[in-house]
Amino acid sequence: MGILTQIVGLILSLSILVVLHEFGHFLFARVFKTRVEKFYLFFNPWFELFKFKKGDTEYGVGWLPLGGYVKISGMIDESMDKEQLSQPPQPWEFRSKPSWQRLLIMVGGVLVNFILALVIYAFILFTWGKQYLSAENVKYGYDFHEIMKDVGFQDGDKILKVDTFSVNNYKDITALLLLEDPGSVLIERDGQQMSVPIPADFEKQVIKDEIRELFTLRVPFVIDSINPDSPAEIAGFRKEDQIISIDGIATAYYTNFNNEKLNYKGKNVLITVERGNSIVELNTTFAEDGVLGVWNKGLDYHFNISTFEYTFMQAIPAGIQMGVDKLVFYVKQMKLVFTKEGASQLGGFGAIGGLFPKTWDWMVFWNMTAFISLVLAFMNILPIPALDGGHVAFLLYEMVTGRKPGDKFLEYAQIVGMVILLSLLLFANGNDIYRNFFK
Repeated sequence: MGILTQIVGLILSLSILVVLHEFGHFLFARVFKTRVEKFYLFFNPWFELFKFKKGDTEYGVGWLPLGGYVKISGMIDESMDKEQLSQPPQPWEFRSKPSWQRLLIMVGGVLVNFILALVIYAFILFTWGKQYLSAENVKYGYDFHEIMKDVGFQDGDKILKVDTFSVNNYKDITALLLLEDPGSVLIERDGQQMSVPIPADFEKQVIKDEIRELFTLRVPFVIDSINPDSPAEIAGFRKEDQIISIDGIATAYYTNFNNEKLNYKGKNVLITVERGNSIVELNTTFAEDGVLGVWNKGLDYHFNISTFEYTFMQAIPAGIQMGVDKLVFYVKQMKLVFTKEGASQLGGFGAIGGLFPKTWDWMVFWNMTAFISLVLAFMNILPIPALDGGHVAFLLYEMVTGRKPGDKFLEYAQIVGMVILLSLLLFANGNDIYRNFFK
C-alpha cells in the first residue's frame, strides 16, 4: 500500500505539472493566434487512451507517462513533422510569427512552472505555516555517521556554524556541508567551542558511499504509545516511560536504542526505564524481527519547535522567497552531477517516486510538487536542443544576428537533442534499476 501511495503521488504530481507546463505554451500560442494541433498529457506513440477535438486542437491522454506535449503548427518539434514545413508558411503557423512572439510561446511552459511553484509555496505557508528547529535548540546534539566521525565529529556534538554560515535550521546543515565547500565547522562539545576541519573532497566521498544521513538528532526515548499485544505491552511498559538501557548497556537516546536492539532479536533481556521518579527493570522478549512495539514522542515534545504563521499577504512574498531559495539550492546541487560520483547517483522516476511519503500527506505532496515544478522549469530552460531552452537559444541567436537558423539545421539539432534526452532518461532509470535489484 505504501509503494502504491508513492506511485499515485508521483503520477498525480507530474500530471498537474505537465498539463500546466503545456498550457503555458498553449496560452501564448493562442494569444498570438498560432494554431495548436494537439494537446496531450503523456505521450501517445501508436495509440492514445482517449482523445477529442475542439476547434483546431485535438486533446488527449497518452499511455506513456513520460511527460506531455503540444504540437504547434509550423514548428520543428519532437513529432518531426517535416511535411508541413515543405509547404509555404501560413499566417497561423509558428514559423510565420515574429521572433519575440515565438520566444514567449517557447518560454511559456517554464514561466508557468516557475510561477506555479511560487504560488504553491505561498499557499503552503498560509495553510500550514513554517516550523523549524533552530540549531541552538538542539540541546542533546547529534549522532553522527561514521564518515563524520572520521572527519572529527563525536556523538553529542552541537553544530553552530558551517564555515561562515550560521545555522538557523538544523535541516540546512547537510546542504551547507555538501554545497558550500566549507573549510571547517564550528561545534560545541562538552560546553566548549572548537573547530572541525572539513576535507576538500568530503562531498564526493559522501556521494560515492551513497550516504543518505550524515547525522540524526539525539532524542531521548520517551514512550508515546504502545502497540496492542506487542512485546512491550506484554512486558508491562507504560506511556511516558523513558528507556535508558538494555541489559545494562546505556541507550539514553532513540538512535542508541535502535542500534543496540539489533543484537537482541528474539531474545529475553532486561530493559531499564525511568518511570516518574523511579527506575524500573522490565523483563522483555524482543520479537524475532527486533520489534518492541513502542513509539517515541514527537520532536515537539523534546524540543522547542519554532512556528511562524503567515497571513495571506505575508505568505505571498515569503512563498516567493522560499521558491527562489529552493531554486538556488537545486542549481548549486548541479555541480555535484558533473562528477563521477554524482553521475552514478542520478535517479529516474523510481528515485523521484521514493521522495513521496508512503502514507498520504497533503503538505508533503504539495511541497514535492512545488519543488519538482522548479526542477522542470530549470531543466527545460537549459540550452539543449529538443528542450524549450534549445528553441530559446536559437531564437535569441536569430534576434541578435537577424539570421534565422535553417530548417535542416533545426531538424538535425532536434534529433541530437532527443538522443541526448533519451540517453539521460535511460541512464537515470538504469541507475534506479541497478540500485534496487543489483546492490
